[in-house]
Amino acid sequence: MKGLERVTLKVLEHEQGDWAVLQVCGELDLVTSPSVRQHVHDAVADGRRSLVLDLGEVRFCDSSGVGVLIAARRLMRSCQGRLRLILPAQGTVEDSHVNRVLGALGVRRLFEVYPDLESATVEPATKPLSA
Repeated sequence: MKGLERVTLKVLEHEQGDWAVLQVCGELDLVTSPSVRQHVHDAVADGRRSLVLDLGEVRFCDSSGVGVLIAARRLMRSCQGRLRLILPAQGTVEDSHVNRVLGALGVRRLFEVYPDLESATVEPATKPLSA
């Protein structure tokens, strides 16, 4: 299909203290969300119970992507783990698409949301951003 450019998804993994960090870049949709789901499951299977999903570089998120985030929350809670999201603060120039989608659907309040990696991984955690 000439003229159509597919934005791919990249998931970069690293650690920050006790936290496993998955930095998600690209589009989080029906085609790409299974990859994020698998990364979350792999982290839990590796014994990680503290997980940060850095979604600051996600340019598009549909209902499949939201479903993956809710499933990740459920999984982490079932194993007495912790899940935190990194999203640029509402009202900033960097305000993310994911932030707006979660807010529009009324599910943003389900997540601990932080503006950057440093605030998401410091112990004790700084207060999450309000919905």
